[in-house]
Amino acid sequence: MSPHLLRRASAAALTLLTVLPATALAHGVTAGDKGYLEQVSGILLAPFAYLGAKHMVTGYDHLLFLAGVIFFVYRLRDVALYVSLFAVGHTVTLLTGVLGDIRVNAYLVDAVIGLSIVYKALDNLGAYRVWLGWQPDTRAATLGFGLIHGFGLATKVLDYDVSRDGLFANLVAFNVGVELGQLLGLSAILIAMGYWRRRDGFERHAFGANVVLMSLGFLLFGFQLSGYFLTPTA
Repeated sequence: MSPHLLRRASAAALTLLTVLPATALAHGVTAGDKGYLEQVSGILLAPFAYLGAKHMVTGYDHLLFLAGVIFFVYRLRDVALYVSLFAVGHTVTLLTGVLGDIRVNAYLVDAVIGLSIVYKALDNLGAYRVWLGWQPDTRAATLGFGLIHGFGLATKVLDYDVSRDGLFANLVAFNVGVELGQLLGLSAILIAMGYWRRRDGFERHAFGANVVLMSLGFLLFGFQLSGYFLTPTA
């Protein structure tokens, strides 16, 4: 990726985050999907799998974090490991949160998700080795942030009057869809990264890319905090 393209991509991403209202940045489900979830009952595996895939493919916060995770990962088995750890964490807290009726403020959860992007960008920049003198375990961090991401969606699902009939099976199907959507999104990222890594200057431009990634994480964090303080409670 040339510096020119990197600047253009950065400007587009920053503009998008700037013009979107804070409520649109919350971890959520579209109005049409919300209506569907509130009207249906029984075991509906295919529709819920579709919603899970849609959630992940359109979940820029998920994809930004995972893009940071695999930024310097070259082996496919390592990519699969990190993707699986994230999916396990996401699944555990989604099921636990919805079935156990555990509610956490979605804006605060999403603010932490923004910080997870910052964390991984700093990790890629080698900041922790300088600051701490040691390297945090990326596997543990990926699992931990997967747990946090799942709570964000669980809280949103609990805001809707979803039928308890077939809920467990539907949630499992949803998570299967999340995994499929995750693989689809990451496949596109991996293809782009593979092309970029073969170009001269990747290491030099990687620094700037991770600074942009960190900046986007801070922006998401700020937007979510503004949503938390400015959105009226019921």
